[in-house]
Amino acid sequence: MNYISRHMENRILELSKSYSAILLTGPRQAGKTTMLRELAEKEHMGRSYVTLDDLAERDMAKNDPALFLQLHKPPVLIDEVQYAPELFTYIKIHIDKNHHPGDFWMTGSQIFRLMQGVQESLAGRVALLHMSPLSQREITGAPCMPFTVNLERLLAERNQIRSVTTPELFARLWNGSMPGLVSRQYSDRNIFYSSYLSTYIERDVQNLSGSIDALKFNRFVTAVAARCSQLLNYQALADDADIDIATSKNWLHILEALGIIFLLHPYSNNVLKRTIKTPKVYFYDTGLICYLTRWSSPEVTESGAMNGALLENFTVSEIMKSYQNAGREPYLYFYRDRDAREIDVILEGDGRLYPLEIKKTATPDRRLTRVFSVIDKSPLQLGTSAVLCMAEQLGAFDRSHLIVPLWMI
Repeated sequence: MNYISRHMENRILELSKSYSAILLTGPRQAGKTTMLRELAEKEHMGRSYVTLDDLAERDMAKNDPALFLQLHKPPVLIDEVQYAPELFTYIKIHIDKNHHPGDFWMTGSQIFRLMQGVQESLAGRVALLHMSPLSQREITGAPCMPFTVNLERLLAERNQIRSVTTPELFARLWNGSMPGLVSRQYSDRNIFYSSYLSTYIERDVQNLSGSIDALKFNRFVTAVAARCSQLLNYQALADDADIDIATSKNWLHILEALGIIFLLHPYSNNVLKRTIKTPKVYFYDTGLICYLTRWSSPEVTESGAMNGALLENFTVSEIMKSYQNAGREPYLYFYRDRDAREIDVILEGDGRLYPLEIKKTATPDRRLTRVFSVIDKSPLQLGTSAVLCMAEQLGAFDRSHLIVPLWMI
């Protein structure tokens, strides 16, 4: 199996020089453990490895955390640490006593339950990072850069990244970004995703919420996938899966906690009073959406009814990953008001708002940028805007409105 180098590697090594504990969260099979074990070999510190997927180790970590840490002395990599939050207090005691950077590397697949224990025990002592499945930049070997509409940087980068056609981009979108599939460790995509759902997601959901009806849960995840890039509607999801609205909210919260989906919240402030309050829902991996919604090939996906929603999901998740991989907090929003005016993505930074429109066209029309003026009333300045599309090369309508090909994200 070929190891695909991850953008987060340098960030981990950097943080290991100042933090005693690093906690890397993210969905299962995203490559967290593979990357950390690869890094552990490179650092030559004799870092030991233990996984709490092993029931005997988990039992010891929960019932005798002091003995567990005696047997697994730092520097140590503890996998799936969410199974034993009892460890956190003992890790804190060890850190306070020894103050040794890089002692604990930990991974976890259950984000919100895990955060609770971390915030109580390790606040200020742990560096928290989130890893998603592979970004397109990682797959193609492009440099690690949070997405920006800075023209100078885009001009400098355009020759470092190979351009792709629309069919090639949809092939990437359909194939998905799971390391096991991208590296060809698993050749059958359908078997990979079906076992991913039954082995990991269902098991983790049961861990978090008690017994579940697997068939209804599968219907629920499929209903969420069918509504990717749309406003979140708990009632519609509940109706599709034949569950009540409380279960619908609980299951969606769990999918978010497991790093399968994320919510994009609407941009609003005191001046923009007509904005809606409902978030939109996106998956980190578009391959999983295509599997769940039964798109059988990249060609059918490209011409199918969901192509716009899938392209939007792909673009938003790539922008999100570009920030996470650099260890930075992404300030991403969308805009929609009661007059049905909409901006797909708003990037906030340095006191400015950068509106982005996503379109499956190679020749975007300047009129697409008109809607950006709705955020003129915002207290923040309007920065450079861009239409992200299937254009062959970087272009512009003028200095303030760029045309950015999706392969550059």
